[in-house]
Amino acid sequence: MPKSVFKLAVCWCALAPAAALAALGDAAQSIELDRVQLNASARIVTAPRYTVYELTVPGGTIVREFVAPAGVVFAIAWRGPFMPDLRQALGAYFEPYQSAVRANSAGRAQVSVAQPDLVVNSGGHQRAFFGQAYLPQALPPGVTIDELR
Repeated sequence: MPKSVFKLAVCWCALAPAAALAALGDAAQSIELDRVQLNASARIVTAPRYTVYELTVPGGTIVREFVAPAGVVFAIAWRGPFMPDLRQALGAYFEPYQSAVRANSAGRAQVSVAQPDLVVNSGGHQRAFFGQAYLPQALPPGVTIDELR
């Protein structure tokens, strides 16, 4: 295989898992579109206070989208060899997140942002990423942060 074709294939594989996700604050209906776009397998787990849509993409990353009874995505958690596309995952909250990271981060592998309307914890290293993002004001009553994994 020529080097240029190999490089293109490697770049495509690295970017493919970063496809769209339902964004925080979005309606749950967008999750099925995510599953199709990501070519992911899906598992739905219903808890007493929320529903979890667990998407496993072919690259091995698992993205869990937490949906409140009102049908809104209030949290997202991930783990696996690739980071999800945080611009898509955070939606309207991406710019405030990015600003907070720039102001408080010195290129660390672990990133934590805690604002009144957004909390993001993310970390890991090549082929082993993890994280969670949630909207504190949108947490259903009785839901604890430890449940959002």
